[in-house]
Amino acid sequence: MPRIAVTGGSGKLGRAVVRELVQHGYEVHNLDLAAPAEQLCPYTRVDLTDFGQVVGALTAVDDRYSGIDAVVHLAAIPAPGLRPDAATFTNNVTSSYHVFAAARTAGIRRIVWASSETLLGLPFDTPPPYLPVDEEYAARPETSYSLSKHLDEQMAAQFCRWDPEFTAVGLRFSNVMEPHDYAAFPGFDADPRQRIWNLWGYIDARDGAQAVRLALGYDRPGCEIFVIANADTVMSRRTADLAAEYFPDVPVTRELGEHETLLSIEKARRLLGYEPAFSWRSALQ
Repeated sequence: MPRIAVTGGSGKLGRAVVRELVQHGYEVHNLDLAAPAEQLCPYTRVDLTDFGQVVGALTAVDDRYSGIDAVVHLAAIPAPGLRPDAATFTNNVTSSYHVFAAARTAGIRRIVWASSETLLGLPFDTPPPYLPVDEEYAARPETSYSLSKHLDEQMAAQFCRWDPEFTAVGLRFSNVMEPHDYAAFPGFDADPRQRIWNLWGYIDARDGAQAVRLALGYDRPGCEIFVIANADTVMSRRTADLAAEYFPDVPVTRELGEHETLLSIEKARRLLGYEPAFSWRSALQ
């Protein structure tokens, strides 16, 4: 099986991705500043803001490996507001450029990376153009964090233009959740505005990991972007009722399932074969 480098493999989504890939037989190497809480695969401490370290990590590390087949790039300051704006932007854009450029230097032609749902226009103070939202309208970054993710997508497209055999898959992950987070979900019903900022969406880390694995198998050269969310919302109320009450002037492009996500995953279903396997509803039964 291919040898995969996962940057940020010690993080919330990274842990799930490493576990998913290891369980499916991949040789996985975690490249991160932070050591993992659980040693699921070999770990190497790498500062992604140092280009030399990134090139070294993607070519060979002593007797551990020589050469990497594909990169999963998850490492980043993971949300707005955790660091000053310029620090978030500088860290995230620099790290992503280093990963893309080092992969090209190392002859790696396949990258899957974490983009973000924030490019859809979060927190939707300006309503979206239609519901469910999808990848078809222009990105609408509203923070320095989402602007960094927007530039990641632009960079990936240009790396693919430079090398017609390069495949870069950006996954616009929703708000990542682990099973222990679900205990708080019933409380969202008291005030839907608590979660309106991302249209009541979420992604179970295990389903996010599934999407990464499927994206590694995507065999079309070029840059492709996918929204990755769970199939349902965080709410008990019907999705159509939420849309009608909180976005009354926004067109709804099709009939909605009872609890269907408003972060459309139809493209990921169609092109990746992605189908979420987990839901907070079954976890709390």
